[in-house]
Amino acid sequence: MNAVRRGLGNGLVQAFLVVIGLVWLTPLAGLFVSSLRSAQDTAKGGWWTALTSPGQLSFDNYSALLKNAGMTQAFWNTVLISVPATVLVVVIAALAGYAFAWLDFPLREPLFLLVVALLVVPVQIGLLPVAKLFGALGLFGTIPGVVLFHVAYGLPFAVFLLRNYFAEMPKEMLEAARMDGGSEWRIFTRLVLPVGRPAIASLAIFQFLWVWNDMLVALLFADSSSQPLTVQLQSQIRQFGSNIDVLAPGAFLSLVVPVAVFFAFQRHFVQGVMAGSVT
Repeated sequence: MNAVRRGLGNGLVQAFLVVIGLVWLTPLAGLFVSSLRSAQDTAKGGWWTALTSPGQLSFDNYSALLKNAGMTQAFWNTVLISVPATVLVVVIAALAGYAFAWLDFPLREPLFLLVVALLVVPVQIGLLPVAKLFGALGLFGTIPGVVLFHVAYGLPFAVFLLRNYFAEMPKEMLEAARMDGGSEWRIFTRLVLPVGRPAIASLAIFQFLWVWNDMLVALLFADSSSQPLTVQLQSQIRQFGSNIDVLAPGAFLSLVVPVAVFFAFQRHFVQGVMAGSVT
């Protein structure tokens, strides 16, 4: 009887999760179907009408998207912003997290407290001062300027997360590696990084999603030649009635990339977040 109850309970939980998954994926599916319909078909009815009339679907919109210089340039700008901003934050935070967790140096604890304090600083506070600084340095309106802003504001959380994860590693494991003659760099690259892969993967997901979906920073720091896809889509929405054939596939492309990244690293996500949330 207990086995039957457990089986029914597990079945109900699985069914509930399937329903939640379908509800969560419905907007993505609707956007994809809309991206395959013409502007005329979209004006006649909702995307679900295409399920009974599959003749409406074609990849002509994606062909038009590839011919739209503004959208394609914005997509590559997004890649050029998101990838370096993610890689730099992960690399710098991993090095700093290991130093704060296992190396002795002057003012280690006060510096880490300063990093933690920076977590509560809103992004909006730094927009105007950093804009003035970038203007003086010639970085305002450029892709490197946008990348640097994201790196600077992503590092406090990244260092906090990885430091807490690395600090939970057994001290005996690191001491044994040092007794065997391993240098700090070798211990970091051959021991700490492989063990810390779940937390690093979680951090990469957080940072990539934040940068890829950002519009506030891009609106202020990127000019017309360096604006990412979010800003380009926002400008296209103003002409929604006349360019849905470009807007829909562009919006789907903007959505499907972070979803693919999340699913690629999802097995590390929960484990890394839970392990790095305690000291």
